[in-house]
Amino acid sequence: MSRCQVLIVGAGPTGLVLALWLSKLGVKARIVDKTERPGATSRALAVQARTLELYRQLDLAEPVIARGHKTPAANLWVKGRRAARVTFATIGEDLTPYPFLNIFPQDEHEQLLIERLADFGLAVERRTELVSFADNGDRVAARLKGPDGGEEACEADYIVGCDGARSTVRGAIGTGFPGSTYQQVFYVADVEAAGPSVDGELHVDLDEADFLAVFPLAGEGRARLIGTVRDERAEHAESLRFEDVSDRAIRNMKVEVRRVNWFSTYRVHHRVTAHFRKGRAFLAGDAAHIHSPAGGQGMNTGIGDAINLAWKLAEVLAGRAPDVLLDSYEPERLAFARRLVSSTDRIFSFATAEGPAADFLRTRLAPIAIPAALSQDAVRDYFFRTISQITLNYRDGPLSAGKVGRVHGGDRLPWAPTAGSCETATLSAMTWQVVVYGVAARDVGSWCDRHRIPLRELAFTPAHGAAGIVKDATYLLRPDTYVALAVQDGAAEALDRYFAERELRPGPRELADAIGRGGSD
Repeated sequence: MSRCQVLIVGAGPTGLVLALWLSKLGVKARIVDKTERPGATSRALAVQARTLELYRQLDLAEPVIARGHKTPAANLWVKGRRAARVTFATIGEDLTPYPFLNIFPQDEHEQLLIERLADFGLAVERRTELVSFADNGDRVAARLKGPDGGEEACEADYIVGCDGARSTVRGAIGTGFPGSTYQQVFYVADVEAAGPSVDGELHVDLDEADFLAVFPLAGEGRARLIGTVRDERAEHAESLRFEDVSDRAIRNMKVEVRRVNWFSTYRVHHRVTAHFRKGRAFLAGDAAHIHSPAGGQGMNTGIGDAINLAWKLAEVLAGRAPDVLLDSYEPERLAFARRLVSSTDRIFSFATAEGPAADFLRTRLAPIAIPAALSQDAVRDYFFRTISQITLNYRDGPLSAGKVGRVHGGDRLPWAPTAGSCETATLSAMTWQVVVYGVAARDVGSWCDRHRIPLRELAFTPAHGAAGIVKDATYLLRPDTYVALAVQDGAAEALDRYFAERELRPGPRELADAIGRGGSD
C-alpha cells in the first residue's frame, strides 16, 4: 500500500496549485488525474490581480505575466460602435501592483504549474482514476485504477477532490450539487484575426441578437471569441462548426477572422455544493462550485480554494494546529462561492437575456448608464476591487479578530504604491508573521522573539495611511497573507489570546527564518 499525506484527485489549476503549495510547505502530496494528458484547449483565460498577488508566494507571478498578455482596458460595443472604455490601470494603480487583467489561457497555465511541480520532484500521475475511498476516522483508504487497468491501495491523511463538475469525490461524500443550467449555448473559438477590436484589449458586444466577447491572447492578431448560439441551432450545438454560428456580432465589432485554430460549444451551469468538507475529504474548484464565465472568476476562485486549504493542511499535518483548524475552510470559501454565483448570475442574465425589454436595457440604457457610473471614483474602485478579487475577505470567519482603522481581521492586507522590497518579501512569505508599519511596541518584539515568529517593521508612508493602515499598529498575518488579527493597544496580550483560543502553535521553520525578524523597509 502506498502512503501520502494528501491525495489530490484532479490536475486542473486548482489541484496543481494545491500540490505546489503543499510541496513548498513540506507536505507529501500525490496528485492523480484520469486524463491521458493535460488539456490542449480551454475556456478559462483571466488571471486576476489577487491571484497574481498570491502567486508571489510561489514565485509564479512574474512568469505568468511574462507568458500571458496584459490587458489594459475593457470596451463595450453597441450597434457596431465602441460605446464605452474602462481603463484598468487608472482604477487599480493605487490598489495592487497588478492593475490589469492578465490573459493566460488555462492550458498554458497548467503547463507552467506542471513544470514548477517537477522542481519539487512531483509529477501528475496520468490515466490514474479514483475508484473509491473510505474515511476510516484517522486516515483515508483509497482505491486507484492505474494506466494498465490494475488497482492499487493508497492511504492518505486527507483527500481533496479537485476533479471538476462531475467530481467522484463529491459523489462519494454526498454533499450534492444544487443549481441549474442556463438555457443558452455558448461557443468558444481561438482565432487569428484583424480589426479595431483585435487591439490587445477586451471587447464586449451588447447586441440585440448576439452576445460576443473578444479576449486578446499573447501574439499579434490572436484572440479568443466567446459568444452565444441562438435560435434553433442551439438544439444541435454539438455538431456546429464556426461557419454555422451567427456572424452578426462579429461583423458589428468589425472582426476579420482569418483563421480558426480551435472551436467548441458548451453550456454554462451555476451550482454550489452544500459542504466543502466531510471528515477527511475536501472539495475545491469546480468540484465545489461552477458558475457563468462572467467576470473571469472561475479559475481564480478555485486557485483561492487551494491556497486557503493548503496552509491549513500543512499546519495540521505538522502538529502546529488541531484538526478543527480545517473546519475554517468551508465557511471562508463557501460564503464567497455563493456570493460569486449570485453576482455572476446577474451579470450573465443581463448580458444574454432575450426580448424587447432586455434589448432596450442593453443597447439604449447601458451605453449611457455604464460610462456615467464609471466616471465616479467610488464606482470604478468597487468595480476593480470586485473583479480583481482583492475585496474578498474572511471577516466573519473563525480565524479573524480585531480591527484597526479600516483594516479588519480577515481582510487582505492593503497595498500601497510606495511598497518597497522588504514589504514585497513580507507578502511573499508562507508563514505566520507580525507586521508593523512604523515601530513595534517592545512587548510585541519580545513576544515574537519568544515564539520565534517573524516580526517585520516596515516604513509607514502617507500612502499606507490612505490605504487604511494605521501607524505602529500590529497586524498578524496568516500564511496566506490575509490579516488574522489587527490590534493597536495591548498587542502582546491579544496575540497570546488569539493563538491560545484557537490552539495554534506556529513554531519555527525554514520559511520563517528566510524572511528573518526585524529590519526596515
